[in-house]
Amino acid sequence: MNRPKILVFASGTPEEGGGSGFENLVLASRTNGKLNADIIGVVSNYGNGGVRKRADRLQIPFRHFPKPWVAEEYQRIARESGADFFALSGWLKLVKGLDLSTKFNSRAVFNIHPGPLPKFGGPGFFGHHVHEAVMEAFRRGEISYSAVCMHFVTEPKGPEDYDRGPVFFKFAIKIKNGDTPETLGKHVNEWEHIVQPTITNLVVHGLIKWDGIDHKSLKVPLGYEYHRVML
Repeated sequence: MNRPKILVFASGTPEEGGGSGFENLVLASRTNGKLNADIIGVVSNYGNGGVRKRADRLQIPFRHFPKPWVAEEYQRIARESGADFFALSGWLKLVKGLDLSTKFNSRAVFNIHPGPLPKFGGPGFFGHHVHEAVMEAFRRGEISYSAVCMHFVTEPKGPEDYDRGPVFFKFAIKIKNGDTPETLGKHVNEWEHIVQPTITNLVVHGLIKWDGIDHKSLKVPLGYEYHRVML
């Protein structure tokens, strides 16, 4: 039986940093059995940044995706890759060109987000910006948890239409009184690495799915808990 093929999109940084989620997926697919799929490539908007360095070390094909990040280019990259699924793992550009008549569609493209959705999603809510906003809300007494969320990606209706697809995984992480955006971010990232391969495996084997149109069509395995709390 052929394993599902996954193309990862990960921005990383222009220098050394970023791409740890991508590397974690690769290692999970090779070593611990949590991800029964093949990572066939990685895409970054930085040609020689941290993601490329990880890709070279892991011997994973790398593709540079410079601007403009338009629908036609997303479709071309997806088509040429031969992938079945597309995992956004720290990809900071608006995804366009999702088309149910092609492999690059809202049933096959999914994202991991380092904060509670929908409140801490949308334009500007990425990386440390999410953790700063979450900590500000915590100090105001509005929330007591952050979260790792995963969701399907939908075609944007406007230039700021991020993080609107159906959420199929939400792992709540309790905020501690001494937390800072940096310590919270580190804790969230640790849990991202723990849960992402397992939940990705459920998606690429069709155990988590939807029709790509109606949020209410979301299907998950019997007994699956997609809203979990880490105390």
